[in-house]
Amino acid sequence: MHPENTPHASVQRAVEIHHPTPYPPAAVAPAPVVPVQPNTVPAVASIVLPDGRVVTGYAISPAHPEPIAAKPAVSRAAVNVALGGVGFLAVCGGLILLTSFIAALTTFITQLITLAAVIFGGWIAVQLFSTRGHQGGTTVNIRKATFKRNHFHG
Repeated sequence: MHPENTPHASVQRAVEIHHPTPYPPAAVAPAPVVPVQPNTVPAVASIVLPDGRVVTGYAISPAHPEPIAAKPAVSRAAVNVALGGVGFLAVCGGLILLTSFIAALTTFITQLITLAAVIFGGWIAVQLFSTRGHQGGTTVNIRKATFKRNHFHG
């Protein structure tokens, strides 16, 4: 094992401190001037660093995150199920009304047929039993007819 890696070895090392060398500012083209409306010039902030340098710039407003969309109190699936139930009830109600309408229509048609049969039957009966003059045919007059032992004697 190397003596530097042992936990009880006290080895002193020299500490080196590196100071960064600042680069001179590069020649930068001036930024385009944006026209600013009067009374809307933002405030300029200056900060004094510990080494005495002063940094001046415009104050930047903190970025506000987008508001989180509030979740609905009821899930969409629950709303869809409820709407489906309402639609089903509406259809069932319509089917009940349709069934009632068909039953009423059937009863009405049955009554019309019965009325027509009564009227037509009455007309036939009047035609058969009318006492108006004969319109042809054979008339048989039976006088003194007798029945003896189920035989007809005329």
